[in-house]
Amino acid sequence: MSDLNWLPRESGLKDHHLWSEDIFSTQAPGVIFEKKPIRDPQGNLVDGLYSAWVTLNNPDQYNSYTTEMVKAVIAGFHRASADSSVVACVFTAVGNKSFCTGGNVKEYAEYYSKRPNEYGIYMDLFNAMVDGILSCKKPTICRVNGMRVAGGQEIGMATDITISSDLAIFGQAGAKHGSAPDGGSTDFLPWMLPTELAMWNCVSCEMWSAYKMFRLGLISKCVPVIKDNGKWVRNPTVHTDSYVADGELVYGEYKSGDAAKTGRDYLKKATIDFELLDKEVDKVIWTYTNLFPGCLIKSIEGIRLKKKFFWDQSKVINRHWLAANMSGEAFLGFNAFNTKKITGTDVIDFIEYRKRLAAGESLDTEMMAAVLATPKE
Repeated sequence: MSDLNWLPRESGLKDHHLWSEDIFSTQAPGVIFEKKPIRDPQGNLVDGLYSAWVTLNNPDQYNSYTTEMVKAVIAGFHRASADSSVVACVFTAVGNKSFCTGGNVKEYAEYYSKRPNEYGIYMDLFNAMVDGILSCKKPTICRVNGMRVAGGQEIGMATDITISSDLAIFGQAGAKHGSAPDGGSTDFLPWMLPTELAMWNCVSCEMWSAYKMFRLGLISKCVPVIKDNGKWVRNPTVHTDSYVADGELVYGEYKSGDAAKTGRDYLKKATIDFELLDKEVDKVIWTYTNLFPGCLIKSIEGIRLKKKFFWDQSKVINRHWLAANMSGEAFLGFNAFNTKKITGTDVIDFIEYRKRLAAGESLDTEMMAAVLATPKE
């Protein structure tokens, strides 16, 4: 019998979502979840098919994620994963300054530091967020609208494809501010970059341009977002043309001296327009739309398995170390950062700290007071 209409069927679709809409919020700090119709190359909307957008909404704190936001990101990727009308999931943020700078340092300093057990529970949520991105049954795209730093870099690297504004910067901050980038960077960077470059990016806390990351293969696309009198202008603070310096071919490095100052001054007045960024996102989604969905996600998960292998090997161990560290160097680093408006610096006195450790002093209140900056007069 060729007609299969005789098979019994239930009417309607079951709801496989674990969370209600209440977990999402258009109020900052929060996470916005929305479905946007697919667009074809001519810009026409495709009825009944969507991309799901999980948008970090905390621009006043550079889209750093609070505990509640972490829970909402998990919910957003699960919702996209369980919705058969969704072709792909886009992970992005509000504004043009930052995609994400990691965990909310105010929350870390004022609540989690000196509470290692609480931070361990928080890290269970963070790990579930990375797991949720890596396990989403839809292709995931990181639309980088600005800084992707620290934990923001880690959750961004968990996605399948990155399309970036050319004003974005990428990097880690852990070793400078009291932590280690064990929320994914120590797992993903050696998989995505040559080992020594992964090492230096991981520990140096240098910020690398979107062009440099594109050249090294960490991101897929890097597009201009400055529009000046109808023309697109590339990031004026970065060398976007190759040149030779000290016998080495250089591309994507930040300018220095007067050229850097001129570029920064131009940026202050520039008009930011994400038209090209969104067109590139639409192109990727359209490609996905015209593929067999089962074959597509199987192919994607075949690649993801390599990233997940390294992540799964260490995420539990790292969770325990990061929790324990909240009573030590993390307390110093996060509180130094959190009080920078009062003290004028966001780091401790590393020289004094190392000297006291070398002398065998314990990490007690007296030492902490000695290495943390005092308020400005």
